[in-house]
Amino acid sequence: MSQSRLFSPFKLREVECRNRIFVSPMCQYSSRDGVPTDWHLVHLGSRAVGGAGLVMVEASAVTPEGRISPDDSGIWNDEQTEAFRRITAFLSDQGAVPAMQLAHAGRKASTDAPWHGGGPLGPHERGWAPVAPSASPFSQAHPVPHALTADEIDGVVTAFSAAARRALDASFRVIELHMAHGYLMHEFLSPLSNHRDDEYGGTLENRGRLPLRIARAVREAWPEGLPLFVRISATDWVEGGWDIDQSVQLARWLQEAGVDLIDCSGGGLVPDAKIPAGPGYQTAFAQRIREDAGIATGAVGMITEPVQAEHILRTGQADAVLLARELLRDPYWPLHAARALNVDIDWPPQYQRAKR
Repeated sequence: MSQSRLFSPFKLREVECRNRIFVSPMCQYSSRDGVPTDWHLVHLGSRAVGGAGLVMVEASAVTPEGRISPDDSGIWNDEQTEAFRRITAFLSDQGAVPAMQLAHAGRKASTDAPWHGGGPLGPHERGWAPVAPSASPFSQAHPVPHALTADEIDGVVTAFSAAARRALDASFRVIELHMAHGYLMHEFLSPLSNHRDDEYGGTLENRGRLPLRIARAVREAWPEGLPLFVRISATDWVEGGWDIDQSVQLARWLQEAGVDLIDCSGGGLVPDAKIPAGPGYQTAFAQRIREDAGIATGAVGMITEPVQAEHILRTGQADAVLLARELLRDPYWPLHAARALNVDIDWPPQYQRAKR
């Protein structure tokens, strides 16, 4: 049997993942008032049964208006916390580390599900008024968001801290802060969306102030022995926008704030960015941040083949890979990848008859 990097354990703080295949957070647009349903139990549970080392719940809003759509999951009340407990229990029973991404959608909030067109929803269509660092809409089709006041920014920080405590109460072992894909914290980071002239705008230090405040507040609320991840968009893919050099500096600051891993994605801030998508097109970001900031990274973006994932880890581009669409196509990808890489791993006893 081969000595696979992909299937080697990965320990951060007091949490050990059985392998380095992580389920990327993927919105399912199937919650009711932020409460996960049986769909989430089956969707997430099947990936744990399929052998993933860590299974991350979709972007879960810290406030009702922080949802991307009215059908997104949330973690701002007791009913949601209780509903997630049976999901985390099942994931843990199957050997996967349960994780949750905490999020606020900012100016990209209040939209419909993709299969209904994904367009903005007004207050008369189950929607609400979105907020942002500045009164600048995502696109011409989107409403002008309300620019957050300093007091409202304080409220966002408090909401993330409270959500972290609820995630702990729901028995999650890892949380990830969503600072990517054009949502609220990314909007504060990028000069393309942040036009403020106060302490939260202008310089890189000012634009990073809210994300770092949130990271510190969450780290304080989250137990010392449990890891904290951050997902960033390493670039806006637009001239004059957020870029990899700024991402490296942000990663250094985040590490000082107690963050353990940077989940390196890209784009999402503006609708007309030219993104050169292709196999492994974002792994260079994970490698650059890993090397220059000295922090663990996760690689994401069109990682589909076992040998490709193994190569990313063996060559030091990242410490873990996060798969999304490929795990939608095949929830049992880790089991199949182990066979392809000639690695013997445990299968669920109920499935043993199919292992050979």
